[in-house]
Amino acid sequence: MMTAGGENQTEPGMLVGYAKGTSIHLNAHFIGNYSGNLRRQFNGVIYEKVASIWQWDARGEAPAGLITGIAHYVRLQARYGTPEKVKPGEGERWDQGNGVTARFLSYCNQLRSGFVADMNRKLKHGYTDGYFLDLLKMPVDHVWANYKAKYHYK
Repeated sequence: MMTAGGENQTEPGMLVGYAKGTSIHLNAHFIGNYSGNLRRQFNGVIYEKVASIWQWDARGEAPAGLITGIAHYVRLQARYGTPEKVKPGEGERWDQGNGVTARFLSYCNQLRSGFVADMNRKLKHGYTDGYFLDLLKMPVDHVWANYKAKYHYK
């Protein structure tokens, strides 16, 4: 799970890594004890953390879930999945963060090619839900409802 501060956790209390400034910090204990495909996990974390360093954060005005969701979206697009293995359509809110928001952003990018890059560009100057209206021509709640309906989730 990704916390609001950009940390990545796959198990409760097990911090995989975090990005701060231009540095990426990884948990040596986690890496040393990881029983899965370490190369895949490591590469996924690096994609995610590099994205979190380079993306705009809306000067703290955007929902934290949108910011972490963009980093997870980059990881997802690089074909490293999301640590929590969220399926399309799952989640309670579009800005829930992590894999939920990454999957939602992927849907938005299907509606409008370049959506995530354009959203990130807008985040340089701040945030408003109106960005969804600007880019997709519908309010974010409407986009979320359509997304949930597409995957047969309420």
